[in-house]
Amino acid sequence: MKLRRPSVLFAVSLSLLPGCRAAPEAEKQGVEWPVYGGDSGGMKYSPLTQINRDNVQRLELAWTWKTGEEPILGPRRPIRGEDVWPGEFQATPLMISDTLYLSTPYNRVVALDANTGTELWSYDPRAYEWGPYHFTHRGVATWTDGKERRVFINSRWRLIALDASTGEPIPTFGQDGEVDLTKDLIWEVYTRLHYRNSSPSVVYKDLVIVGNSGISDSRVYRRHPPGDVQAFDVRTGERVWSFHTIPQEGEFGNETWEDGSWSYAGNTNVWGPFTVDPERGLVYLPVSAPLSDFYGGHRKGDNLFSQSIVCLDANTGERVWHFQIIHHGLWDYDLSAPPNLVTIQVDGRTIDAVVVLGKTGFAYVFDRVTGEPVWPIEERPVPQSDVPGEGASPTQPFPTKPPPFSKQGFTLEDVIDFTPEVRSMAIERIKDYRLGPIFTPPSLEGTVTMPWWAGGANWGGAAVDPESGVIYVRSTNLAWLVKLAKPEPGEAEFDYVFEPNVWNQLEVADELPINKPPYAELTAIDLNAGEHVWQVPLGDSPGIRNHPLLRGLELPQLGAVYGRSGPLVTRGGLVFVSGGSELYAIDKTNGETLWQVHLEGGGYGNPMTYETSSGRQFVVIATGEEDATLMAFALPQR
Repeated sequence: MKLRRPSVLFAVSLSLLPGCRAAPEAEKQGVEWPVYGGDSGGMKYSPLTQINRDNVQRLELAWTWKTGEEPILGPRRPIRGEDVWPGEFQATPLMISDTLYLSTPYNRVVALDANTGTELWSYDPRAYEWGPYHFTHRGVATWTDGKERRVFINSRWRLIALDASTGEPIPTFGQDGEVDLTKDLIWEVYTRLHYRNSSPSVVYKDLVIVGNSGISDSRVYRRHPPGDVQAFDVRTGERVWSFHTIPQEGEFGNETWEDGSWSYAGNTNVWGPFTVDPERGLVYLPVSAPLSDFYGGHRKGDNLFSQSIVCLDANTGERVWHFQIIHHGLWDYDLSAPPNLVTIQVDGRTIDAVVVLGKTGFAYVFDRVTGEPVWPIEERPVPQSDVPGEGASPTQPFPTKPPPFSKQGFTLEDVIDFTPEVRSMAIERIKDYRLGPIFTPPSLEGTVTMPWWAGGANWGGAAVDPESGVIYVRSTNLAWLVKLAKPEPGEAEFDYVFEPNVWNQLEVADELPINKPPYAELTAIDLNAGEHVWQVPLGDSPGIRNHPLLRGLELPQLGAVYGRSGPLVTRGGLVFVSGGSELYAIDKTNGETLWQVHLEGGGYGNPMTYETSSGRQFVVIATGEEDATLMAFALPQR
């Protein structure tokens, strides 16, 4: 463990709260980013205007900080001879009292000076010693009683409490500063190595609430770690409540897991960020798919609360309401985006709403108190499975508003057609596979599916402008192949598995997708009307533009092929969002790109912004993998 103490105590600062007014210049204290999504409702909105449409072209690099993390050959315990390596740097820092708090891919917690990026302290939980794994982590949470502040990191199976001023574990929390998250689950896990966390916990009053994610969807066995959501006392680490995302015998929804599958199915976890309505004491959980993602013959039924938005009483963990987005999921369409808590005006009514973005490409909008859909959501018939033993749902929910923000389903009309040769090659590539609308199930011959496993929308979620009621969504449009096969002996405990020997991202040739562009889009949706305001391609794809099969062609803006992060919107009229290896500042009124900068290694984190007590506004984004760098941009100093 490496610890360095800060040289000064934290200064008092202005929290980013609804209705908060700027202090007079002589008393200026800064505008913070105290929670992962900017506020507890996950709006990813900032009231700052120092950087705006008129001057964003002058934005420049102010400072950088590097994680310094590299691949490690052969972890020491308990698995020898296998490597671990840092994955994408996906963190969104918090900024409190001129200090940034963040997590690195290897789950280290770091405090930085928010003005300069100078490291103040770091704490290393040494999560990599229990590899192998491709490590990522998206952030930390903090709690304060006005006298002390604690920083929480949920690393693998451990919830750790740190002193915010020193980075040292707090010995009175749990055992020597940490809690074992696998201790009291609905069943004993086969190994803690298959239990992990990638998104930050949330703090409500004196509770820290934690989800989890299974380490790999490819490990298909009974009693894979379940998705219990747990709340712990921030001072002692004592568990206060637990919610079973797989309802056990006698619990609401248990009958939707047929033939006793509730006792062994696994997953159904909350691995994406979640949000809280602190005034009402409600927490909103975006729940993921059960095991396995693509075959459910061993778990017949709708499988509540998988792929559902679940609203709990944050004080007790009791269910208030839920809505299942996908019945008996077969497409890896996890709910992973943090639910956005917004207030909208619909047909003369003021509605405190929650917006749930799906990998499906739909935005689902509910009254956040009652769970009633703001616009009708219709159960419609969908194609059925012919895989032996499968029990696909005959219908799935379809929102009537807003319109989809991503391409859904795949037919020959969606095949890339820049030239007759390319189109012919693409059709030949998919001629043996099944095509169809969204929710066409996986098959033994292979089904071309769109959206793919990364969305639609993903964990980056949306940003909400509370002034206009417009929500900004980054989406990905790629087709991929879902093919099932019998498992090899000893490979899995279920009848069929995702075919591991198929390259699933369908391409005509290397780096040339099978489907038409745009491959990524940014969509502005008016939540008051339930309609799109604008939709534009996001970024570009040099590998496609310069492909030998397309040489000499004048191509439209293609959109970046890959990305799961989300946007930031500001009162200065800007949407900041990454696309591929670029960070963009986009006019929030019309989608026009006003500024962009190249990010070495790619932009993988959600951007955030803050103003320090010096009066300077910064925009910060996490970039890269093995070369992971936190980059801060600001206007030139006078």
